[in-house]
Amino acid sequence: MMRAHLVSRWLLAVAVGLCACSTSRAALRAGCAKVDITPPLGLKLIGSQGQPSDSVLDELYARALVLSDGANTVAIVSVDLLYSPLEEITNPVRTLVAERVGIPEQNVMVCATHTHSGPDIFTNAKLAPASRIAPEDIDQAYVRTLIGKLASVVQIAHRDMQDAKIGVATGTLPEVAYNRRPKRPNGQVQTTFTLPAEITATRRVETRSDGRTIVTFSMPPEQADLTFGPIDPAVSVLRVEDPNGRIVGSLFAFGCHPVSVYPFRSTAISADYPAHAMRVVERTEGGVSLFALGLAGNVVPIRRDVGPCEQIGKALGAEALRRLQLVATADDVTLDARRCALTLATKDTPPQEITTEIQVLRLGDVYILGLPGEILVEVGLAIKDKAGIDKLFVTSMTNDSIGYVCHAEAYTEAGYESTRGTHLAPGAGERLIAGALDLLDAIKP
Repeated sequence: MMRAHLVSRWLLAVAVGLCACSTSRAALRAGCAKVDITPPLGLKLIGSQGQPSDSVLDELYARALVLSDGANTVAIVSVDLLYSPLEEITNPVRTLVAERVGIPEQNVMVCATHTHSGPDIFTNAKLAPASRIAPEDIDQAYVRTLIGKLASVVQIAHRDMQDAKIGVATGTLPEVAYNRRPKRPNGQVQTTFTLPAEITATRRVETRSDGRTIVTFSMPPEQADLTFGPIDPAVSVLRVEDPNGRIVGSLFAFGCHPVSVYPFRSTAISADYPAHAMRVVERTEGGVSLFALGLAGNVVPIRRDVGPCEQIGKALGAEALRRLQLVATADDVTLDARRCALTLATKDTPPQEITTEIQVLRLGDVYILGLPGEILVEVGLAIKDKAGIDKLFVTSMTNDSIGYVCHAEAYTEAGYESTRGTHLAPGAGERLIAGALDLLDAIKP
């Protein structure tokens, strides 16, 4: 009887063990890759005002990070373009990726770095009519090649996956940017795209009573009453390493318009300051480094031109590099992805509607929220405040191009972004906030 009881317990233990093994999740795997997408000279650039490109300051790249937990696989593509329109770029890339490596379309995120010194290859179908371009006026041969390369970089990263661990950290870099929508005492915005050197030399970083970070200046008497708005100084960093701690790749997000080169070298191809930042990380730490644009809709560099572009990039790369050294990583990570359609009204009379997309990738307790268009910092900070998520990346210019997305007050304050800069009717920012929060809630375990 005793021997039979012991044998029975042993068989039960074996059965439980086998059951546990059969349901356990595979170890996290990751792969990174990059491919050159620099267009041929002669192709018009976003800021060249119709003139052909005539030089290359730095090459343009597409970079990919692919992660798999054995049950789900997700891919993030960072591409040196102004936009990644849903119908023209993102969805064709997703279709090819699904065909080639089987990653579901909703699991592929395409982040444009928003360089203003890249190719002018978009119809701008969701922007104001005056901004739209006929398809026949676009170099479709380059577009087809580009889409193929974006799918290929995911394919290469997928092929090269290895066991991996991930972790995140957050730094800050408020010194290089400011909110270009300062207000008069009457609440009206005076759009200030650039500042003279004698003004930028007076830069001060301050924290408002509400906790927001602002960058302000000593202005001349006729502008002394201007009040500068908030920025998001966060540098969000993701580290991907192999089991021995060697870096496989990294992703970092920061909110500042990549307009350092434009318009000073309007016919030169450049990935702007993100190129220098990624180069710092890749050359120092190794692996492939991806950049995603943060909350930059109304945030621009304090100084511009080729020299300041390199300085901003090096400062950002150094901050990302600093944070990468101190990241605690883990491989016990469950992956998930969600996306939802978002319909927004336009300013047309009568109002029309455009449909775009919000996407979230969940990497364990890390959330990457992809928002379409140029998100004003006030809109993005509202999402961060209300989401209640510690490890949250909020990226703009992701998966689609819909122009500036403004909060309600911006429409009464005037300024470029809420007037000429957007085709969206008031309420767009609030709808985006609500949609983003709903999607984040839906993907939480």
